[in-house]
Amino acid sequence: MLKRLENFFEFSHLGTNWRTEILAGVTTFLTMAYIVLVNPAILADAGVPRAAATAATCLSAAFASILMGIVARYPIALAPGMGLNAYFTYTVCLKMRIPWETALGAVFISGVIFLLLTAGGIRQMILHAIPHQLYAAVAGGIGLFIAFIGFQHAGLVVRDPNTMVSLGDVKNPTTALALLGLILMVALEVKKVKGSILIGVLAVTALAWTFGLVHWNHASTGLNALTATAFKLNIRGALNKGLLEIVFVFFFVDLFDNLGTLMAVAKRAGLIAADHNIPRLNRILFADATATVFGSLTGTSTVTSYVESTAGVEAGGRSGFTAIVTGILFLAAMLVAPFAGVVPAAATAPALILVGSLMLASITEIHWQEPLVAVPAFLTLVLIPLTYSIANGLGFGIIAWAVLHVATGKIRRQDWLLYILAALFLARFLYLETS
Repeated sequence: MLKRLENFFEFSHLGTNWRTEILAGVTTFLTMAYIVLVNPAILADAGVPRAAATAATCLSAAFASILMGIVARYPIALAPGMGLNAYFTYTVCLKMRIPWETALGAVFISGVIFLLLTAGGIRQMILHAIPHQLYAAVAGGIGLFIAFIGFQHAGLVVRDPNTMVSLGDVKNPTTALALLGLILMVALEVKKVKGSILIGVLAVTALAWTFGLVHWNHASTGLNALTATAFKLNIRGALNKGLLEIVFVFFFVDLFDNLGTLMAVAKRAGLIAADHNIPRLNRILFADATATVFGSLTGTSTVTSYVESTAGVEAGGRSGFTAIVTGILFLAAMLVAPFAGVVPAAATAPALILVGSLMLASITEIHWQEPLVAVPAFLTLVLIPLTYSIANGLGFGIIAWAVLHVATGKIRRQDWLLYILAALFLARFLYLETS
């Protein structure tokens, strides 16, 4: 039985094994488990019952990650997306005064559009239309992005009213522990110790508990709580209110966040073919689209691929079993309440910083001496972390690529879809609310 599973997940071909895949799945879960606490807190502001939102977050993340692992066999974990949940709550529900049930209906519609575009091969065409030079920029930009998130969680980078960001207090226990964890992880990585990131996370967690730096607020949840949100979406209401703009934003941001994450994870794992194609692309996109539909049915905002999956890839994860392990742990989180608070930010922050720094290796593939390539790549690279959005960074990169090629007379007929994408991004930036 185990041999058949190893063949199914292509362990031999990918150079992996059960121990590595399990460690990678646990690592991915630990770096993204904050969503179990954060997503319900955001959705609660929209009126969604917190216990139900917690259950929906765990269940949708578990379903989506396991589906990705089985169907697409990629080490990509999914969960309700940050940014889109804030747009759902603060723009759609609070600012526009749309009931959360109707907003869930809009999420459902965007998921159905995803499925239709995937079935029609449109999403695949979009991915192939993006110049492969931008793949490397996206991977590097996501590296900066997750490292920036890690710096914030560690307290090393803080808000500043004058300069927007500033250096935090390095004497703060959380910051000091995070820096210690980073040193430990890098040292283990240099010595080629298997599971170096996971070992570092667990070591810092133990120290944080020892010094009383973990404040865990236990909150009850479970399948019973899910009845308050499951199948409560109002699809007819979303259609009657003509929420085209809202559906478009859910669709647009999730599409390019997902494509950007897919590029980064696949590239870091060495799963992109020599011709720049991604094997089983249809299955990856199908799993992502299905996850959004499923999430709206359970009672949460758009479910999407998580950049933290790169932490599991860095820990050695190469097959879909990594994502399955992560999904199983999300199920466990729902059954025993959101125990994600057991692992403090000081423990996961250094993991994000380390993985982010290693992902910058991809930018060496960019032809920096060519302005037509360098400028779009640079905009993609820096605007992903600075705008806190993969979609925004990729959007500016695509627009710049198209505009510069038009301005210099380098237009090619086969790039027609790229110019359409550039126009759509430009329309979104000019006329629609950004998430």
